[in-house]
Amino acid sequence: MPHADDASARARAHAGRPTLDPAAMRALYRAEGLAEDDLAQDPYDQFGRWFGQAAESGLHEPNAMVLSTADTEGRPSSRTVLLKRYDARGFAFFTHHGSRKGREMAVNPQVSLLFPWHGVARQVIVTGRAERIGRDETAAYFRTRPHGSQLGAWASEQSSRVSSRDELDSTYTELAARYPEGEDVPVPPHWGGYRVAAEAVEFWQGRENRLHDRLRYVRTPEGGWTVERLSP
Repeated sequence: MPHADDASARARAHAGRPTLDPAAMRALYRAEGLAEDDLAQDPYDQFGRWFGQAAESGLHEPNAMVLSTADTEGRPSSRTVLLKRYDARGFAFFTHHGSRKGREMAVNPQVSLLFPWHGVARQVIVTGRAERIGRDETAAYFRTRPHGSQLGAWASEQSSRVSSRDELDSTYTELAARYPEGEDVPVPPHWGGYRVAAEAVEFWQGRENRLHDRLRYVRTPEGGWTVERLSP
């Protein structure tokens, strides 16, 4: 059992540390706004504009997005994944089908994507339905991945428990010996792509005094888009 003096010493040491107050952390957002007349005809073209501007600004990994899924009980989970392509069909990424997100999308395909472009005071929020990408398209993308990333897709049973880092490294080393650099690595059957067909896409622009601009495209029953402004 820990001694009382030990607890007191830890408390004194903690008391001497500088404390960060998140409530005092404030940023002033840009005055430049987002008006309805500024928008493209559809959210994918508008995303292309903002995505290009985010990349040109020097933002680190502008294709990083937070994917949120939920299980059959409605319990949510989130993680960062990388956007690999987008077009009028949706936003695509690749992962292990047996991972937590893969299992959850299998039973509940309704998901959310968030692009947190803090450096330019912007966010893009996508809600829609995730569907698996065909194996031919998955294989075509897999061939573009670095050799090490191809091996990693085999080495990791994503989201499953692993006894140690050594076990993971050992599996990778065995795969590297089996498939040396320059040799084709087969596409894992448990790995592939998902495409999120957007049902709504919100473009969030930070503004002064927290009066942000929020314009959201919503898919109509006819297949077109309507735009609505949301209160910040």
